[in-house]
Formats: sequence, structure tokens, C-alpha cells
Amino acid sequence: MEMTFSLAQFEGPLDLLLTLVSKNKMNIYDIRIMELIDQYLEIVRQGRSNGMDAASEFVEMSARLIYMKSVFLLPRTEEQERLKEELTGLLVEYSACKEIAQKLGQRYGRVFYATRPPAKLEEDTLYRVHHSPEILRQALLAAKGKAVPQKTVSQQNFEPLVSAPVVSVSSRIVHLLRGLVKTTGRQLQSFFSTGCTRSETVATFLAVLELVRAGRVRIDEDQQLSLTREHRRGEVVAEE
Repeated sequence: MEMTFSLAQFEGPLDLLLTLVSKNKMNIYDIRIMELIDQYLEIVRQGRSNGMDAASEFVEMSARLIYMKSVFLLPRTEEQERLKEELTGLLVEYSACKEIAQKLGQRYGRVFYATRPPAKLEEDTLYRVHHSPEILRQALLAAKGKAVPQKTVSQQNFEPLVSAPVVSVSSRIVHLLRGLVKTTGRQLQSFFSTGCTRSETVATFLAVLELVRAGRVRIDEDQQLSLTREHRRGEVVAEE
């Protein structure tokens, strides 16, 4: 049966091959390779001779089919089976994709999409936030790339730091021992008067820790600070 087709009717070479399989009532899993190749090449040749520039994909498939035809003219080989399985696989996959595309087209073909132009909103360029003049001045300087002038630091700013007396821990240890020798015990808080500087307070605290660590002083549950017996006798003798 003579078949006349126009290449423009097909979406690609696989579409044309699948149509030939259907028209010849071939089993897609057992196609007659030689007959299918001859019909395909004839349709492509007619399309070119009629002045139509065949798409490159049709020409590329023609080259592949010509190679297949040359292989099938030889005695039966494994290459023939491989080429046949490859072509059959391509046609099966394309047939499944085409069937799914048709079903999707039928399902969504009647869906109507309607859109409207975007609404034009009136632009409001008025800045409604209020700022103090100082903040606006700083923002203006920052926009100009000028830093806000820094205040000049005078010597008076560093005077409390550099002129503060240095109190050693050893001097506070002597002060604590003398206070405990004269009395049986004293409250720990009594060594931290409100008039003490920060340096004196820190040095006194470290002195207490050192004396407790050395076992020369003990602190009871009532925060009573007293000398131990051994060191108390030694401190009394030293005081005398």
C-alpha cells in the first residue's frame, strides 16, 4: 500500500515511525525492520524532492536507519538484535509519552484561564516619620561621608585610673592578722568597710582566701573570722 505523507504533519522522526507501524498494523514489539526502514526513507526522500527542507532530526534518523538496513543485509548477528531492540525501545517510550500527552490534553484542554491587568495603586511618597534635629544632622553627615566629631579626651578623664593607689595582697594579709591577734574573732564583713576603695576590697578578699588556704584562718558558719590555735600562739609571740 502506497503511503504519501508530508513531514510537516509529524512532530519528529519517532512520530513518523510510529505512524508507519500503526498504518501497517505491525506489532510494536515485533516490527518488520526492512519494510519500516524503506517506507520511512521514501517519505523523507519525497519530502526533500518536493522542495521541503527536511528537519535535521529526520535526516539524522535516516542515517541511523540506513546503517541498520546495511547491518540487516548481512547474515544474522548480535548487532542486528541490539539495533532492533534499541529502535523498539524508542518507539515504545515515545508511544507511552504520546498517550499520556493526549490524556492530559483532554483533561485540561477545556480549562479556561482568565487574568486581569494588575491594579494601579496610587503612589504615596510622603515620609511620615518624625525625627529629632540631631538625628537628622547625624544622618546628613553620614550621607556626606563625614564622621560625627568626637569629643576631645582630656587628662582628667584618665586621672582616676592612673592615680588610684595600688594595694598589695601581702599588706592586707598583715592587716588581717593584726586585727585577729588583738581580738578572739571578728566578723568577716568588718574588714570590708564602705570607705574602702576597689583595690583595697579586692586585695582584702584575696588575702582572706590565701589565709584560709594556708590554714592560718578559719571561718565558721556565722561568718566569724578567727585564727587557728597553732597560728594564734605564733602570731601572739610575734606581736609581743
